[in-house]
Amino acid sequence: MRTLRFGIVGCFAFLAALTLGVGVASADAATIVALGASNTYGKGVARNQAYPAQLEAILRAKGLNVRIVNAGINGDTTEGMLQRLDRAVPNGTRAVILQPGGNDRRKGSPDRTADIQSRLSARGITVIMLANGMLHGLPHQPDGVHLTPEGYHMLAEQLASQVSGAIGR
Repeated sequence: MRTLRFGIVGCFAFLAALTLGVGVASADAATIVALGASNTYGKGVARNQAYPAQLEAILRAKGLNVRIVNAGINGDTTEGMLQRLDRAVPNGTRAVILQPGGNDRRKGSPDRTADIQSRLSARGITVIMLANGMLHGLPHQPDGVHLTPEGYHMLAEQLASQVSGAIGR
């Protein structure tokens, strides 16, 4: 009976240590922010199908302890991104994937991409540009602008090595 009791107590101690270990690992996760417009947000697909969620899953499957924050907003311009930059990108962020989109031209807004890059660089945050050209050739939804879940997955696969390199892992 004593062995069984020790086994149960030992099991609980092991589970408690494992839980604490997971908490520590999560606290040490490298934060990456995906900042952009509708193709960052994942317009037309479920949140877990947008590229930031798929990218996090890909990097975690490769053993990287990362947390990717989706700070995409449908219809956003680089002016809007610049205005919300400090709220969207918390201190301690290791990298930002910046997807300016094409809303500046459509809305007659000035292109503030260089200002965003400058402010992030001044904070010591690596900027990974997601140019609209990276979306060409990927599967799109019927609107011809936004990617399908498969297209977002392919984009996440393309970004995975850049992100892991940017955070030094």
